[in-house]
Amino acid sequence: MTPSSLLPLGLALLMALAAVGVVQGIRLLRSEAALPDDLALALEVGSTRVGRRDSAVDRLGMRFAPTVLRLMGPRRADAKRRRIDMAGNPGGLTLQRYAARRAVYGLFGAFMFLVFATNASWPMALLSLAFGLLAADAQIWQAVRERREVIDRTLPDFLDVLAVVVSAGLAFRQALDRVAERYEGPWADELRITLRQMDMGVPRRQAFDELRRRNDSEQVAQFVSALQQGEELGSPIAETLIQIATDMRRTDAQNARRRAAKTIPKATLVTLLFMLPATLILIATGMFLGTATGIGSILGGE
Repeated sequence: MTPSSLLPLGLALLMALAAVGVVQGIRLLRSEAALPDDLALALEVGSTRVGRRDSAVDRLGMRFAPTVLRLMGPRRADAKRRRIDMAGNPGGLTLQRYAARRAVYGLFGAFMFLVFATNASWPMALLSLAFGLLAADAQIWQAVRERREVIDRTLPDFLDVLAVVVSAGLAFRQALDRVAERYEGPWADELRITLRQMDMGVPRRQAFDELRRRNDSEQVAQFVSALQQGEELGSPIAETLIQIATDMRRTDAQNARRRAAKTIPKATLVTLLFMLPATLILIATGMFLGTATGIGSILGGE
């Protein structure tokens, strides 16, 4: 190996040693510092639901969480807390844990960006930078989408059962509690939170407004709005629930037709780009082999 080829490798090694030294120095400086009570508690919240890898990342970056939260500002921190609530706190995720993971992933992404940029590997450098910026949010985005899909599938059937229980003569509050006990999943969790809030003295309207705020779902918003409107107008609860479930199923059918309409052009494009050329190649190859025409005759040979 020439000295010029060893130079990037030596620079990368020096950068790695420098990063290790900085981390070790910070660890020594803060070895006697105690974590704030809320951050220490954040390490324990959901500890049974956090994987070993995520727990290690959280502990590594928890001391940097206050700095990340200060840089985010109160408004962005509140918005991120709301997104985490909408995701259902996947894997015991809290705002403090998110800040810790963002610090670790950000530092790692920046370090790898410098390493790859030194070697002029710009695609990998940009990929490392994107990882550092987006890795902490990827789990939240995925959890929000999956949670919304599960709630949208569960809600119409839940409303049908709730309408039957209410029609049997049980009060709405007791019927909601009874039906929620029979369900599992994110929608049942949201209902238990709402019921617990009402047990603690929160007005029913405010509790359902909080339910709508915690969920990024059109069907939940439709359910809460129709329920509150029916309560103001004095409509029977059972009829209101049945009507809401019917409207939700109609909306689901319309959304399914829209998704199918968007899928047809994509399927056509895939067919034109891949299946049609492959089919033409197979047909041409079969015709060529079927005529027993040699390559030499095509090239002008005898």
